[in-house]
Amino acid sequence: MAFLALGVVTAAARPAHADLPPAHGPDTAIVILGYGLEPDGGMRPELVERLDAGYAAALMSTASPVIVTGGNPQAGVTEARAMADWLITRGLPPDRVHLEAAARTTVENAEYSAEVMDEIGSHDAVLITSADHLPRALATFVAAGISVIGTYTPDELFDLLRVLSPKP
Repeated sequence: MAFLALGVVTAAARPAHADLPPAHGPDTAIVILGYGLEPDGGMRPELVERLDAGYAAALMSTASPVIVTGGNPQAGVTEARAMADWLITRGLPPDRVHLEAAARTTVENAEYSAEVMDEIGSHDAVLITSADHLPRALATFVAAGISVIGTYTPDELFDLLRVLSPKP
């Protein structure tokens, strides 16, 4: 099973009483990395898991722009377009979601996301990807000159989703 992770700060950096991770503002972009689509353009479960994590981050950091990055079209749909549609369908304002639909590799995700960040005025990023991909993705984004901040483990993500979910 693929797990989700965001950037690089541990739970110990938050006050012990905090129920939620710290919110960020427009200087901090939430960057969600794509994952190969099905031949019909549908999303694979690992990509939906990344989107769940990115959506949770976006709910917590309402001023942060969201960048979805990934090309590799299937049935005329890029990873970025599929991700943007998923986020917008769940209520994120379309003008908050920025598409980077040309990247074919993690290196290109980093390089092209850096360009989008420059265009929208973001200076650092919370990186959303799968746990097994995180070390390589972090190194690639740092090499592209992006300051990557923030993380919480899958257990913390599920705690966060419980806090955000409507109570019965």
